[in-house]
Amino acid sequence: MDIRPATSDDAGAIAVVHVRAWQQAYRGLMPQAVLDDLSIDDREAGWARILAEPDRPSQTIVAERDGAVAGWASFGAARDAEAPGSGELWGIYAHPDAWSTGVGHALITAVEDVLRSDGHEIAYLWVLEGNERAAGFYERHGWASDGARKVDERPGLVLHELRHVKRLD
Repeated sequence: MDIRPATSDDAGAIAVVHVRAWQQAYRGLMPQAVLDDLSIDDREAGWARILAEPDRPSQTIVAERDGAVAGWASFGAARDAEAPGSGELWGIYAHPDAWSTGVGHALITAVEDVLRSDGHEIAYLWVLEGNERAAGFYERHGWASDGARKVDERPGLVLHELRHVKRLD
């Protein structure tokens, strides 16, 4: 498995992983109509824009297996004002076909290494409330809930999220 920085050429593959992972991981946690309406083409266009930004605030890496993108992670400095100096894992997903194969482990380890080398002593992430599979994954990698919660309102959707943190030093 190779972990490497994402390029604009990866937008389509990242979009496939993004949509398929959401459709599988969030089944029963958000309205099925929302999951059914997810568009790979729309996600690809969004990822193409993100990956083309010369000064984007986040980094995105991909995990390749046998020459195909099996997962991705996006991360950078904390976006929350109350966490200055912290790093943030903005998103991490593996294609459902790659779950429990080490893709997620390789990605989260790489993210932690980069955040640490960028000088962050603490990092955090947000996990959808009720997503026990993801919470367990993070906890196995040393991330722990600190009790903080947020509500992310999107068109037709309200997401309740829990914060997990990890000391990186």
